[in-house]
Amino acid sequence: MHVTLVHVVVKPEAVEAFIAATRANHEASVQEPGNLRFDVLQQPDDPTRFVLYEAYVSAEAAAAHKQTAHYARWRDTVAEMMAEPRRGVPMRGLLPSAS
Repeated sequence: MHVTLVHVVVKPEAVEAFIAATRANHEASVQEPGNLRFDVLQQPDDPTRFVLYEAYVSAEAAAAHKQTAHYARWRDTVAEMMAEPRRGVPMRGLLPSAS
């Protein structure tokens, strides 16, 4: 399992627009054949901070996600909403394990 935690900080005035754009990306991403999870998390005590939990069956499936039209649309739409560059942290998924 290939997991990336994407840390995002958006401008306060862009929170609702960011959520809307990210919802569209989430809805398309969970339809990708290699996608296991695509969760969107918002920090309760600072609503400008988000974590996207992206889990794919392989690094190749995660890379294929970056080639989709919905990812490109999201990336371009939210670029000006960011208070700082987003930061993706690759993780190795251990549990649950594939059977």
